[in-house]
Amino acid sequence: MEEDKISIAVVKRLPRYYRYLGDLLDNGITRISSGELSKKMHITASQIRQDLNKFGRFGQRGYGYDVELLYEEIKRILGLDRQYNMVIIGAGNLGQALANYGNFSRRGFNFIGIFDKDPNKIGMEVGNMRVQDVGELDAFLNKNSVDIAVLSIPKTNASQITSILVKNGIRGIWNYSHIDLRTPDDVVVENVHLTDSVMTLSYKLSELENSK
Repeated sequence: MEEDKISIAVVKRLPRYYRYLGDLLDNGITRISSGELSKKMHITASQIRQDLNKFGRFGQRGYGYDVELLYEEIKRILGLDRQYNMVIIGAGNLGQALANYGNFSRRGFNFIGIFDKDPNKIGMEVGNMRVQDVGELDAFLNKNSVDIAVLSIPKTNASQITSILVKNGIRGIWNYSHIDLRTPDDVVVENVHLTDSVMTLSYKLSELENSK
């Protein structure tokens, strides 16, 4: 089945399936039905079956899902069966927090460089890396194999940095810079707007208050 027929809503649910299946494995559970998984994830059993059937036939009637098999299949679908080298542009609070978050490396996302233009940050030790001058980014990318760049910089600098990334063959950009980047079709951008998330929470709280 062609991937362009799979909605982004389904794709966004895959990491959640992966996380829950991992928890099941950690607890020694080897088999689960869509109904049982539905109760844990608060998604309808029908939705689970529809989502997973877009990628293949994983369940068996009367048996359910082999947890380890499904976990490994979703891992493959998400591209987590390989390693990714990543760099962070922007060594502020957010950049440092990302660099120090150990769960990335456990998932195969390895930070190999962090950059900033602030002289007070250049030379700092963050995670297992030394903050480098962003002026060295071009040369670093030319010498090292990097798959993904994280932008945690002001939007005023994002387009210029993106041009450097694209020129050096970066195929994935995780963008926290609050600007819609223009990139070639073969460069994937995932935009993260933290304020959008908290505004969604605000809406839900407002709805809850209005329902009383």
